[in-house]
Amino acid sequence: MGRSTKTVAIAGIFFFLFGIVIGSFLNVCITRIPEDISIISPGSRCPKCGTAIKPYDNVPVLGWIWLRGKCRACGERISVMYPLVELATGLLFVAAFLEYGITQATVKWLFFTCLILVLTITDLRVRLLPDLVTWPGFAVGLAFSAFVPPNDGFARTLSWRLLHQSLQPNAAGLVDGILGAAFGSFLLWGLAAFYKLVRKREGMGMGDVKMMAMVGAFVGLRGTFWTILLGSLLGSVIGLSVVVALYLGGWRRGLAERGSRRGLGTVSSLRWTIASQYQLPLGTFLGIGALAIVYLGPLVDGLMNGRFPVTRGIFG
Repeated sequence: MGRSTKTVAIAGIFFFLFGIVIGSFLNVCITRIPEDISIISPGSRCPKCGTAIKPYDNVPVLGWIWLRGKCRACGERISVMYPLVELATGLLFVAAFLEYGITQATVKWLFFTCLILVLTITDLRVRLLPDLVTWPGFAVGLAFSAFVPPNDGFARTLSWRLLHQSLQPNAAGLVDGILGAAFGSFLLWGLAAFYKLVRKREGMGMGDVKMMAMVGAFVGLRGTFWTILLGSLLGSVIGLSVVVALYLGGWRRGLAERGSRRGLGTVSSLRWTIASQYQLPLGTFLGIGALAIVYLGPLVDGLMNGRFPVTRGIFG
């Protein structure tokens, strides 16, 4: 193993360990922010018996393993979400290092990753995208885009065509972030309004709109478009699969049978109607789409251009 390869391996291990520690903090944010509880104090404790978790039991990933997923004091089960979030954060931190090296871009995408993980898991758990995450995330995204511009170049093109002059890089990055935020938020807001007009019920919350404003501030207009496209496609495929699974599994069959006895329709048709009302959180799929754009987008671009971009930024 050459010196450079050893350096990369050591740095990768550092990013992984740093990531799982940050992941432990993200778990705190995920569980406490929706409950309006301080993320600083009190320290980690069992939600059932209130016993404080010992430092040696609070080691990321490993603590859950040697506790066998149970509280040491009362035996209450500890959700597998905790080690999975920590592990995912560690792996994504390594991916950021391998893709962007030790650069300003890495810092930007690490912040973005943390925000997206909190929003994605929180929406999956409690169907909520907290303003305490989206609005500060939006501001941070614009600030980062001024120094690490999205790969759009749209602002410069627009400025040249309208004003016949080119924007400075910082200004161009900021405008790209603003355009991405405006596009993402207004598009989702329009879709939500149209859905409500047609279906006469809410199909999308304002939390999704605010989330896409935050995502757009980081990734720009093109990244926002692909995030919405991938997220919506993924949500549609998985959503339809869940509905079919619920129907085939006899979900709420008793309710359908009671409705059928009252003359509301056949049991089969009522079961399908009930199953089709089940809604998955859109924010979760938008978050997955956003992470795919950040981490897989450059890889796809590189392969299409005939190069392997994994080591880009590491060696300069």
